[in-house]
Amino acid sequence: MSKEIKLMKGNEAIAHAAIRYGADGYFGYPITPQSEIMETLMAEKPWETTGMVVLQAESEVAAINMVYGGAGCGKTVMTSSSSPGISLKLEGISYIAGAELPCLIVNVMRGGPGLGTIQPSQADYFQTVKGGGHGDYRLITLAPASVQEMADFVALGFDLAFKYQNPAMILADGVIGQMMEKVVLPPFKARRTEEQIRKEMPWATQGKLKGNKRNVITSLELDPAVMEENNIRFQAKYRKIEENEVRYEEFMCDDADYLIVAFGSMARISQKTVELARAEGLKVGLLRPITLWPFPTDIIKKYASKVKGMLSAELNAGQMVEDIRLAVEGKVKVEHFGRLGGIVPTPDEVLDAIKTKLM
Repeated sequence: MSKEIKLMKGNEAIAHAAIRYGADGYFGYPITPQSEIMETLMAEKPWETTGMVVLQAESEVAAINMVYGGAGCGKTVMTSSSSPGISLKLEGISYIAGAELPCLIVNVMRGGPGLGTIQPSQADYFQTVKGGGHGDYRLITLAPASVQEMADFVALGFDLAFKYQNPAMILADGVIGQMMEKVVLPPFKARRTEEQIRKEMPWATQGKLKGNKRNVITSLELDPAVMEENNIRFQAKYRKIEENEVRYEEFMCDDADYLIVAFGSMARISQKTVELARAEGLKVGLLRPITLWPFPTDIIKKYASKVKGMLSAELNAGQMVEDIRLAVEGKVKVEHFGRLGGIVPTPDEVLDAIKTKLM
């Protein structure tokens, strides 16, 4: 079968991939720079072809609670937003994590704090990777660096969410959401039938009595001893995810004296920085975390004994750099370089930061 290749925005790729994955529902609310996800879904009208429900809710809070309801029924459901909108969804995301339900959340980050700017940012790292909402929970977090990965990570995100009964997030920045590249679209996948849901997901609420009891989905537990047992189970699951689902990419790291660690659009910029540095005879490499959680701690720790310094290149004031410093355990110098307010740096700026901060 020939590949289906199209030119599209990262946001559009998310929408097409969701339809092709066989998603049951999307519930969202418009906000720049991710509005094209819902706009594309509305234009494609998947309810006429695959049966996918696409609904603009009255608010971000309503949207995430619709996801909560759909996920509780074993449906493949998702939402998307941008930074301030994700803040509004955090209570619902914590509920979903506490109820151990699978769903996919997309955050195309913009500058802040507050309403901020519609320009790109990576300042939601803390909000997502550190939990964001209340309670000891984790989000499986995928950081795409291309339009192709925006499409590919829809299937990966859903698969991981269902595998671990845990919400997953695609954490992109405005550059990746708005840029256009060619993308190989995935093949269409059939939606799960009600019979498959009952067979594969016995935990799901199907609106029917099971014996003399309904299967009630909730994150509420009034007995603190039981709540502690629940949290211990959650933490064991998170450790399992950390053991099995770390993903990263290395670029010219084998002989590197200096290492850039960057994700999303900053990884693309930093790859060019590596090429510029090599042209000057400087041995610089790039490590790109693909999963921000679980974070590639072990591989960064390995390089701590091989390189002279590391630079965390981010579109923020310094967030991922904290996890890098924890990983290296003080064995090597780690510095941060970032631009704020929606300013995207050039590869030369990153190279200058290496020279001034690490050399």
